[in-house]
Amino acid sequence: MRLHLHRTLAVLAMTVLTGAAFADVTVSQSNTPTNAMGAQFASLFGAEHDTVNALPEADLAALAKGPEGQKTDKAGTKPVLIAYTDGWLDTLPTPVGDAEWDCLRRAIYFEARGEEIDGQFAVAEVILNRVDQPGFPKSVCGVVHATGGGACAFSYICDGMADEMHDPVAIDRASRIARVMLDGAPRALTEGATYFHARWSRPSWGNVVKTAAIGGHLFYKMAS
Repeated sequence: MRLHLHRTLAVLAMTVLTGAAFADVTVSQSNTPTNAMGAQFASLFGAEHDTVNALPEADLAALAKGPEGQKTDKAGTKPVLIAYTDGWLDTLPTPVGDAEWDCLRRAIYFEARGEEIDGQFAVAEVILNRVDQPGFPKSVCGVVHATGGGACAFSYICDGMADEMHDPVAIDRASRIARVMLDGAPRALTEGATYFHARWSRPSWGNVVKTAAIGGHLFYKMAS
């Protein structure tokens, strides 16, 4: 490590000081080249020593350590890159999860199974955005089952019908989307939306702004 440090610092010092050293050599009138070169190197390495001593401790440590490899995220994994296609979803492992995963996949299934894949991802974004926002429950199941003002946050909860999933293809798709989103996939579709409704609906919402229109749904967030 010390040898690597000295070599690295020597290269650094020589790079910084080469111009000055060569200028001295150019104007030298000595007829004894070996003596001149010895004097020049003595001067150069003396300057190197002064340069090294002037470096901050952090820079010395970085030079000693050498170049680092490309960093990954805190978990040591690569970022999730989404392709909104069945083909991409099918490449993922068979999804499994806890109650939060079950609540999210059911919400995707009942609220958006007729939508294209990006529309289903968008609904998942809204639910997770609510979890992260003040004023909403702090869990997926809490958000999905929230009620207020005599109404349910998600209509399928209060429609009086049995919440049983029957379509195996739609179940698998919703399950995979829920797993991807809970695993930290980027929410790139709705620009932070916390509300959505069907295009044919006309809810009397107050201070909101539209952020996206995806498939049969419009998406909104509170105006700042």
